[in-house]
Amino acid sequence: MGSNARQGSFRPHRFGDLKINKHIEWLIDQGITSEHIGDLVTGLCERLIADGFPIWRASIRMPSLHPMYRGISANFSRGGVTIIETAEHGSETERSFEKTPIFHLLNRGEKTGRWNLAEGEGLHYAELGEFALDGGTDHVISIFEFPKEVALRGLGFSLTSDAPGGFSDGQLAIIEDLFPALGLAAYRVAASKTASEILAVYTGARTSARILAGETRRGTGGSINAAILIADLRNFTALTEVYQPGEIVGFLNDHFELIGQHVEENSGEILKFMGDSVLAIFPTDADDPQKACMAALACANNLLKANEELNRERTRTGGPDIGVDVVLHLGELFYGNVGAKGRLDFTVIGKAVNEASRLEKLCSTLGQHLLMSESFATTCAVPCDYLGSFELRGVSKRADVFRLAGKT
Repeated sequence: MGSNARQGSFRPHRFGDLKINKHIEWLIDQGITSEHIGDLVTGLCERLIADGFPIWRASIRMPSLHPMYRGISANFSRGGVTIIETAEHGSETERSFEKTPIFHLLNRGEKTGRWNLAEGEGLHYAELGEFALDGGTDHVISIFEFPKEVALRGLGFSLTSDAPGGFSDGQLAIIEDLFPALGLAAYRVAASKTASEILAVYTGARTSARILAGETRRGTGGSINAAILIADLRNFTALTEVYQPGEIVGFLNDHFELIGQHVEENSGEILKFMGDSVLAIFPTDADDPQKACMAALACANNLLKANEELNRERTRTGGPDIGVDVVLHLGELFYGNVGAKGRLDFTVIGKAVNEASRLEKLCSTLGQHLLMSESFATTCAVPCDYLGSFELRGVSKRADVFRLAGKT
């Protein structure tokens, strides 16, 4: 089994099949109804402790598909609160995972391990060393594999005892009987959470909620009124002639990150990244469209300031100064499913989106980083300067364009 670890199947001494079946039924029920793996580890441990199992600590560890996190764990402590922890990509937590007994088992292709802490086994692992110092006597791990077609590879379930002698073989045999139900329940919880989280990452929280609620057919959707924000990185295409693709992606991510931060902070939602541009909406309250406009304007002002600071930091090290142009518009949109039968995009389309896109082209012409349409400026009701009436390509009516008063 490797360094100071024991492996095996624990078959002697069983307690009533009826009690085991009740635990299995509970796990299956939790798999259907629970939203967090913390509920599983807490509930199961409390039930087993009531049956006399000397469980002191326990955890479920699972990989994650979230772009920010490599994994998630739910850590139970008898008499305490179950703590949920995430390991961000590149973090110290992620690096420390490579020094755990679970990582050791995975690397060796083994599914179970046991360390007698009272006799000094496994103390070269920092985690087990801490358990032993605090009174831990026995530590066992089981690994459950999920279907190969998903990137959620499986889970690691660990139990630590502080009782003299640790767990009996009979108790571990019972855990072995319960493990498939625990794995199935955890898989359902993780798959559901992963689906909702990943969908939100790619489509936005508001849009993903509508998709998960059943709006999945082409053409389904409806009319909404919204403040529209289009942010475009100025002269970004020229940078592709100077910098490597990896550097270009890094620049895009830096600017999109700050745009996304300020959109989210002001209750907006990014619907689409379009090359070096961002399309976001701030749906209006029918009785108070000014609120959405003020939120979009706050977002625009904040992201422009943040972009200036980002450029100051980058140019100190010889990097490029990348400006951003922002257009704000207000109008009616179709918000729903558009595309081919088997490949849809949940987005907004309509006259107002087209007008906003055409307005953005005026930013460089007028030497402005923030422009507003007449409908937006009027509804927002902040002091504005009138810049003139302009023809927009593909739009029949000339557009009156404004900037914030006092801006040059």
